Formats: sequence, structure tokens, C-alpha cells
Amino acid sequence: MDRMFEDFGFGQRWNAPSWWNAPSSRETGAYAWSPEVEIFHNNNNELTIRADLPGLKKDEVSVEVTDNAVTIQGERKREREEDREGYYRSERTYGSFYRVIPLPEGTISEQAKARFLNGVLEVTIPAPPASKGRKLEITEGTRK
Repeated sequence: MDRMFEDFGFGQRWNAPSWWNAPSSRETGAYAWSPEVEIFHNNNNELTIRADLPGLKKDEVSVEVTDNAVTIQGERKREREEDREGYYRSERTYGSFYRVIPLPEGTISEQAKARFLNGVLEVTIPAPPASKGRKLEITEGTRK
């Protein structure tokens, strides 16, 4: 591509310092993001939802619980400044998220509790014991 522009008379491109290169969309938050969650049922008959929210504070997150879902939402705001080698670069990234986690039947949403520690949100909700599934035998199929 560079050679094509050189052929059109645009000449050589400017060689910026290595740290000047544009950050990826993962660094800037210029993409839609959703926090990673872990959901498990523990032996105390509680359903636990953990959401990784690095860099966020408790006040930047909200949790809403209904009879059939937990909604986690918030906004990430991050600023990054660099001043080296005679160059100054400042970047601000913002991104809101909205995550809905369906709840199994029988959870007691009125007794839900939320805790936030070191960038991890943990929501616990009393729930009936997890039902035990049954293992299915897989048979070999034939084409018709």
C-alpha cells in the first residue's frame, strides 16, 4: 500500500516513534465491550454471579434484580497521557456496558446482595438446589 502511494507522488511516509503507533481498539475501548462473568451455584444454595470490571469504581456500576434477571450496567472512563521524546499524546476512552443475566426459576430476588471489591462485582442470590441432569447416550447417526 505504501508503494502505491509513493507511485502517486506522495513520497515517503513519516516515521513516527514506535510508541506513537495508534493503539488497538482493545486499548482504546473503541469497541463494544461486555464484562466477563462467572456464574455458579454453590453448596449454600446460592447463585453467585461475578463480573470482572477492572478500572471501575463501585459508584460507576449499577445492579438491578428482577424475578427473572440481573442487569449490570455502567460506564468505563479512562485517560492516558504520554509526554516523551518531544511528543505529547493524550487519549481518552469511554464505553458503556449493559449485561443481562437470566435467573433460574425459584431464585429469591428480594434477598439478593451485591459486593464490589478490587474491580470484581459479586452478586449472590438464594436459589433452590441445582437440579442434577442426566447423561444421554449418543448414538451413531446414519444419512438418509
